Amino acid sequence: MHTVLSTLFTGPRRKRPEQILAIDLGSRTTKAVHLHRRGEGFNLSRFALLDAPIFDKAMSADMLGEHLKAVSQALDAKTRQVSLTTGVNDAIVRHLEVPRMPLDDMRMVLKHNSRNYLQQELSNHVFDCHLLPSPTHETPKAGTPMARQRVLAAGGKQELIDEYTAGAKSAGLVAEHIVPGLVGPVNAFEMAMPDAFLNEVVALIDIGFRSASICLLQQGELILSRVVNLGGDRLTQAVAESLEISYAEAEGIKMGMPQEVQAALESVLLPLGRELRASIDFFEHQQDCPVAAAYLTGGTTRSEFLVQLLQQELAVETHTWNPTGFLKVDLPPQQAAELEHVAPQLAVAIGAGIAAL
Repeated sequence: MHTVLSTLFTGPRRKRPEQILAIDLGSRTTKAVHLHRRGEGFNLSRFALLDAPIFDKAMSADMLGEHLKAVSQALDAKTRQVSLTTGVNDAIVRHLEVPRMPLDDMRMVLKHNSRNYLQQELSNHVFDCHLLPSPTHETPKAGTPMARQRVLAAGGKQELIDEYTAGAKSAGLVAEHIVPGLVGPVNAFEMAMPDAFLNEVVALIDIGFRSASICLLQQGELILSRVVNLGGDRLTQAVAESLEISYAEAEGIKMGMPQEVQAALESVLLPLGRELRASIDFFEHQQDCPVAAAYLTGGTTRSEFLVQLLQQELAVETHTWNPTGFLKVDLPPQQAAELEHVAPQLAVAIGAGIAAL
């Protein structure tokens, strides 16, 4: 389970919590869920979507604390444990081969030798690593361990981690995990679509407010990931400029009457599709195997019309999927009725929650 789980920060508790608040701090909208572990399964007891306090710059620790307090109140949560996500552009996620050593030593090696391993000087970053299974043909014989270990490494600025932990503390919360937003959908996909995760070669695409991310999975292993700086915001701006209307009006038309503004939407969706398709082409060339399907999440994917436009450019079978499908739903009646509508936006938060539980 959790083949690609990777964190930037893990809190001091040694025992995994029974419940967690998982909060995806998006550029425009914060998405949050309250998850409980129940035996081998998980319960969803509340979700919340709140406007981010500011859209154009990072929040200070004080502002973040006030925002997290509001999120906690919206979730009506009794637990103080929280799992937070970074933006897709705020963390580095890479495959590496490093000498076999304890994880604590591995983190320090990356911190002090980032130029050797990551071709960047990242001394002001904090790192964590998730051990990856070695290919069968490389399995060492007993008593002769391999000299090197394959890992999925995640890194983020120490300043950002400090602000997150301080913000959580000022909100009366404890930061159990800080998770790169990039891997949230992958963790959720593993739970919601286990057969496809383990047996297929797929592209997971999450379309956010400012950016879209693509993760290429091969039989349960994250092989390649990339961030494209085009997202739902550019789609809405294109509609607003085309019709000379307000941003809020354009948002409604984008989702409710997309055929009316197809040319404006295509001006953004087609370049986005080409960039995502380029990542698929690169993966297929490097791995010498085809991608069977693309799976989409994000608020934009609520529009079947937009999904169809994107599929044309991706040139691969394209599906939406429900990241809440594996959860036992224990929501208030009104939220239970809304869940299907908002589920595509919750993939990152759910994946961050699974990382902690």
